[in-house]
Amino acid sequence: MNEGPKAPKDPDVRRSSFYVMYENRVEGTSRPDGTFSHEIYLDGRLVDKARYMGGVVDEDILRLLQDCEGVRRLVHSIGVTVKAEQSPASPVQFVYQNLGHTSKYESGTRIELTCPADGSETLIRMEEVEWGADDDVPGSFAFLFAQPGERAMVSVIFYLHEGFQIPVTSPEAPVAFGSEAYLEMIGNSLLNSGHNRRLKAAIQKAKRGDKVTLAFIGGSITQGAGAVPIHEQCYAYQACERFKHRFSPAGEADIQLIKAGVGGTSSELGVVRYERDVLREGQVAPDIVVIEFAVNDAGDETEGNCFESLALKAWHGPGNPAVILLFSVFADDWNLQERLAPVGWHYDFPMVSVKDALVQQFGLTKAAGNIISKRQFFYDIYHPTNDGHHVMADCLDKLLRVTDAAPWDEGEAVMGKTPVIGHDFVHLKLLDRAQPECIAEIEPGGFTGVDTDMQMVEMDAHAYRSAQFPHNWMYEPTLGRPEFCLRLSSKRLIFIFKDSGSTEFGCADLWVDGQYVKRLDPHANGWTHCNPVLVYNEQESREHTVIIRMAKGDEHKHFTVLGFGYE
Repeated sequence: MNEGPKAPKDPDVRRSSFYVMYENRVEGTSRPDGTFSHEIYLDGRLVDKARYMGGVVDEDILRLLQDCEGVRRLVHSIGVTVKAEQSPASPVQFVYQNLGHTSKYESGTRIELTCPADGSETLIRMEEVEWGADDDVPGSFAFLFAQPGERAMVSVIFYLHEGFQIPVTSPEAPVAFGSEAYLEMIGNSLLNSGHNRRLKAAIQKAKRGDKVTLAFIGGSITQGAGAVPIHEQCYAYQACERFKHRFSPAGEADIQLIKAGVGGTSSELGVVRYERDVLREGQVAPDIVVIEFAVNDAGDETEGNCFESLALKAWHGPGNPAVILLFSVFADDWNLQERLAPVGWHYDFPMVSVKDALVQQFGLTKAAGNIISKRQFFYDIYHPTNDGHHVMADCLDKLLRVTDAAPWDEGEAVMGKTPVIGHDFVHLKLLDRAQPECIAEIEPGGFTGVDTDMQMVEMDAHAYRSAQFPHNWMYEPTLGRPEFCLRLSSKRLIFIFKDSGSTEFGCADLWVDGQYVKRLDPHANGWTHCNPVLVYNEQESREHTVIIRMAKGDEHKHFTVLGFGYE
C-alpha cells in the first residue's frame, strides 16, 4: 500500500512513491562480527515487496526493480524512518547493500546512513551516491543498533523520478482481532479436526495440572522470522501461551515449549533432526507435535516421502503425541497443501490451513470484507508480521477449542496403512561428529577442522541463537588430502553440507561406490544454511562407500560436512 509521504521536509520528495517497508518492527540481534543488526534481504524479493507491500501493479515499474540499473532509473530518493521503542533513543545505522557481478557479496555498492530514531525521515538522494560499475542487483537493507535487543518501528519509501506514477491508496485500519468477521476468517482455517483422542488427552493433562509439552518443527516461519521480538511474538510461542491460559487458567500445569524451526529447510532435513531438536536425544516426550513445512517442501527431493515419514516418526515416537499438520502460505498465495494434505486425510491428523483462512479474503477490499491485508499479514513475501503470527496462533487455537468441545472419538486412529506418498525415512537417524565411531568407518582426510560459522536459530522460548550442526567436519587445505570417506552399512542416506556466501568456500564432488553422483555447490543458496542431499534410498541394507572430494581447482578452499541421516 502507498500512503504517500507525510509532510516531507524536502519539497523534492513531493512525488509519486511506494513503501518497500512500512512500520515494520526490527531488533538488534548479535552478529558474529560484533554488530547488533536486523537484515532485510532484497535479492530476488524486491519486486515482490513492491507488489505486495507497496501495492505496485505497473509491470514496467516492477521490471525496473529487478536490477540496480533499473532501480536508479526509477528511484529519485529513498526515505528511511526509524522510531525507537526505547528511551532514550540512540541513532540507528541504515545500510543499503547491492550485490556485485564480480564478487556477489563484496563488489557491490554499500550505502550507510545514520538515522535519528525519533520518527523523522532521513533521505538518500540517488544522484548523490557514487554507484559502483559492478553493481548487479539490490541485495539487502540492514538496521544496525548500538545495543543488542534494541527495537524500532521502521519504514523505507522509494520516491520516484518524474514520469513514474503510483496510485495513492488509503491507510488501513488496525486488524480487528476478535471481531465477528475475524473469528469467521479464523474458522476457515480448520481443514480437519482429525481423530481427537490424543489432542484431547493433552488438553485433559493441562486441566489436571500435569506437565504438557507442545513441540513445533518447521522452517523459518516456525523459527519465528518476521516476529519482533522473535521469541515472544512468533506463532509457536503465542500458541503455547494460548494453550496455557485456555486449559490451565490458574497456572497449575507446566506447559513446555519445544520450538525447532530452521530457516530455509524442508522436511528432508526435519526428519533427520527430529530426535535431536524435538526429542532432545530422549529427554523430551511431547504431547503435541505441530509440523509446518508447507512452504518449505519445494526443496524436498523426495516430494513428500520425507514429510509423511516425519509425521509418522512423530506419531509413533515417545509421548504418543497428537500430530497437527499446519499449512502456512506465501504472499503469492502459494503453498504445497495439495501435495501434503492427503497425508493428513489418510491418517486423520488434525490439519490447520492458514492459506484457507486468508487467501480468499486477501482479494477483497476493506469495504467488501477484507479483515487483514497482505501488507498487514506479511513482513516480507515469505514471513508473517507480528499480526500474521498472531493470526497463525489463533488458527491453532481454533482447532484446540473445537477439539475441547467435541466428544471423545472412539479407539485409536488407524495406522499401519499403505502410505500415501511414502514412509521410507521414518527410522532415519543423525550421524555427525558427536556420534560413536562404531556407527561408521570415517577417514576424514583434511576434513578435520570444526566450522564455527553455523546457521543460527532461536530455539524454544529463547531470544539467543543456537548453532545448527556444530559437530561437523570442515576441510582445511593444510591438514590433509581433500577427501572425506564414509563407509557405512545402510539402505538410506541423506548428506547434509553447509551453504555459504563466503568465497573462501569451494565446491566438492559426491561419489558413491566409485560412481560420480553430483557436484555440491555451497554457493547455490548464497547464505549460511544447512543443505540436505538425498544420496540413496534402497530397500535392502548393504555396505556403501561415500566420498566427498574437493572439486578440481577448489582444493585450496573450505567445505563443511555437517552430518548424515542414515538407516
